[in-house]
Amino acid sequence: MSTNTRPTAPTHDALPDPAASLGSFLRDRRARLQPGPEGLGRRRTPGLRREEVASRAGVSVTWYTWLEQGRGGPPSDEVLERLARALELDPDGRELLFLLAQQRPPPLGPVRVAAVAPSLQRVLDAFATSPVLVKTPSWDIVAWNAAALAVLTDYTMLPAQGRNLLRRLFGDPATRARLPDWESNARFAIAVFRIDVVRAGGSAEAEALVAELFATSADFRRLWAEAEVRSHGGGRKRLLHPVAGPLALEYSAFAVDGAEGLTMIVFTPVTPADTQAIERLLAQRQGAAP
Repeated sequence: MSTNTRPTAPTHDALPDPAASLGSFLRDRRARLQPGPEGLGRRRTPGLRREEVASRAGVSVTWYTWLEQGRGGPPSDEVLERLARALELDPDGRELLFLLAQQRPPPLGPVRVAAVAPSLQRVLDAFATSPVLVKTPSWDIVAWNAAALAVLTDYTMLPAQGRNLLRRLFGDPATRARLPDWESNARFAIAVFRIDVVRAGGSAEAEALVAELFATSADFRRLWAEAEVRSHGGGRKRLLHPVAGPLALEYSAFAVDGAEGLTMIVFTPVTPADTQAIERLLAQRQGAAP
């Protein structure tokens, strides 16, 4: 008699729920935590008690119990942040907590970038003839590749304050002269900036930048008053390069996973002639390097 048996498919009850509820998520994460020395002793269930999580989060036991039971309505951002700390959630767990509770990701914290990860820089450098930039919600450029230096701006020659795209757009005549569609480019930049700052939860840095541009640029004041908002998405950009002449680029924006608030923008040459022009610029730049 053969002992080989066909493995049976897992039952429906054994499969994980792809749309887990907030209550089940809270219960699962509560069960994973170990009580402190004061809480050791005989326990009927693993992990922390509801009373202990509620105390950690600064909410009432009744309210926390309602959350685990799917009652009481969606909690506020502040309560969710306290629950995330009480349950010792990592960034992924915190994001899932907000998605289950409010059907949206958590607000981003202030972006502080000391240096872009080498792995991300290698991604940028892999784009040979496509300029690539990485920007913060306040539109500070924090990374670039060789094509960006040749086609857009040599950011290595600028102080940190001068690497802000909005400052250059509204305060640098040379930048304006290189954009035949400056008006629409400027309006687009302000509309996206508004969304970027809100997604990042606001920042003193962004407020200071707006105040500075209000004081120095009538065009900024005029376009800001239109109160337009939009996401970055993609589109087409025309440039008048001082050496290569007219260039047409398509741009696409990508959020940098694992680096909250950073956006990577890839500019792709539209035609073979645009690609060849960028190749010549790169060759000239490489030949001029010491």
